[in-house]
Amino acid sequence: MSLLEETKRILAAYRVRPKRRLGQNFLVDEEVLKRLISYASVNEKDNVLEIGAGLGFLTERLARIAGHVVAVEIDPVLVKILSRRLSGYKNVSILKGDILKMEGPPYINKIVSIPPYSISSPLIFWLLKRKFDCAVLTFQEEFGRRLVAQPGVSDYGRLTVAVYYYAEPELLDFIPKESFWPTPEVNSVIVRLRPRKPPFYVRDEELFFRFLRAVFTQKNKKMKKALEVFLSDFKIPKEWLRKISESIPFYERRVRELAPEELALTFNALHEKIVSVRGSEKGY
Repeated sequence: MSLLEETKRILAAYRVRPKRRLGQNFLVDEEVLKRLISYASVNEKDNVLEIGAGLGFLTERLARIAGHVVAVEIDPVLVKILSRRLSGYKNVSILKGDILKMEGPPYINKIVSIPPYSISSPLIFWLLKRKFDCAVLTFQEEFGRRLVAQPGVSDYGRLTVAVYYYAEPELLDFIPKESFWPTPEVNSVIVRLRPRKPPFYVRDEELFFRFLRAVFTQKNKKMKKALEVFLSDFKIPKEWLRKISESIPFYERRVRELAPEELALTFNALHEKIVSVRGSEKGY
């Protein structure tokens, strides 16, 4: 029986209709499942996290190889299906809930998942704050391009810089939309993330990401103009704003043209100016 036939059989047996709002498009391509596991180099020593376990096709294949699999699923009906289908696997733990509201299971070293695409961006930020050896996931093709975009292209943005800061992203494979059922409107890609130490220094990590969020809302503008939104939070006198903006590196360059390292240099210089201005009784 093909995965497509098995998917339809299981859903019919439980009278389940895939929920669009939960991104329930089930992968029905056996070869793609094999590639996901292969790209993560899963072995018997691994504790693997799967986000959005669905009907358990990937879960089952991971369980045959990995030491332990933690499968997270938010849909209570699918949790019921998973519990019954995978009851014979003693190395599988099924957790019901929203992964974004969880601290994350302990002792996980790899993530292999076909997560709901509706949570792609917050999921990336959730993952980047956690420790693991590698993550292999599927995303919409457009989203995947944003993770590895180069400065100057339309896909380049805050997400690109954040991922680059925490990890090495790779686009590994293309998945046609016909590999899913129901068939979605877009194609997908397989992405691998390998965490690393940040490749550049920032004076204040939390503030740096606030800076990125602010300037990338106006990424087609020159940096000196895009900074207005960010600097408005600091209650700096207007007469100083222009002086500050024009004293930092790359202030005449457009935000979307700046490489992550250049954005860090800009932020560090800006941070120094802000600290200086706020701490000075005489002003700029």
